[in-house]
Amino acid sequence: MFEENTLAVVFVSLMGLSVLLYAILDGFDLGVGVLLPLEQKDDADTMIASIGPFWDANETWLVLAVGLLLIAFPAAHSFVFKELYLPTAILLISLVLRGVAFDFRAKAAFSHKPTWNKVFKAGSLLAALSQGYMLGMYVMGFESTLAAYSFSVLSAFGVAAAYSYIGACWLIMKTEGDLQIQAVNWAKKSGLVCFIGVVAVSLVNPLINPEVYAKWFSWPNTLYILPLPLICFGLFIFSFIQLKQLPKVNDKGCWRPFVAAVVIFALCFFGLAFSFFPYIVPNKLTIWETAAAPESLSFLLWGTIIVVPVIFSYTAFSYRVFWGKVQELRYH
Repeated sequence: MFEENTLAVVFVSLMGLSVLLYAILDGFDLGVGVLLPLEQKDDADTMIASIGPFWDANETWLVLAVGLLLIAFPAAHSFVFKELYLPTAILLISLVLRGVAFDFRAKAAFSHKPTWNKVFKAGSLLAALSQGYMLGMYVMGFESTLAAYSFSVLSAFGVAAAYSYIGACWLIMKTEGDLQIQAVNWAKKSGLVCFIGVVAVSLVNPLINPEVYAKWFSWPNTLYILPLPLICFGLFIFSFIQLKQLPKVNDKGCWRPFVAAVVIFALCFFGLAFSFFPYIVPNKLTIWETAAAPESLSFLLWGTIIVVPVIFSYTAFSYRVFWGKVQELRYH
């Protein structure tokens, strides 16, 4: 259907889209888990109810992204997960803990519910931290240096803050009353840390990667790309202004911080993608070097043409059905 280079671009684009959708969709429900109050039982129930219909399906995008990496870019898959074996194991364990805690908190004895809340919160935090650490190591080119490890640890807390930020914005949109007011305060604090993290990555990335610096500051790329950080900065300002005005009468504008957070996530992802393309492993492996055989990719493409629209459809349908303010959490 397509020639070899085009197929590589198609599949890295699909993989990138999957990662972005996972970061946004599972990002907000991980953030809700990180913010889960352990002493406020009613608020904890409401917060989990806000992500109840979505959280499991959101992880589908992570499975799709890893599957595409394995099948379309097997050499990159082997390299990346060899370097990230430990944080990947921690991520998988934390996701399992979240899934177990989500069900057991409702089905176990009432006295055990606080324990399962703690497990859910710990699993969410570990998942966010491990993903942030993996992102930091990726940006640093998987170097085994003190600087790389230090930056990855800072990246871990930055991603946890970013997930908390988008999770708090989700709660502002989905809840009412005291919990919504509390979510506004969470969004203000985590949003500030998220902003600092975005600035840090934006400064470190071109400084440690000469090729990235050349991409961003060469003409005419500068003309088209440099406005993106300015837009991102403007969205943070817009979000902070909106947060100061919330809650409003009739809950007007409660969706604006969440939409701003989604666009910020998308712009940050596009910036990273632009910085490293065509490398799938920074400064080591390109998509052309690691792509599977064209015959395999052509065959796989027919499957993705069917599978990806199906995932999009049931994701969109679930959000449409459960849109609006959160209702009481029920287990069936």
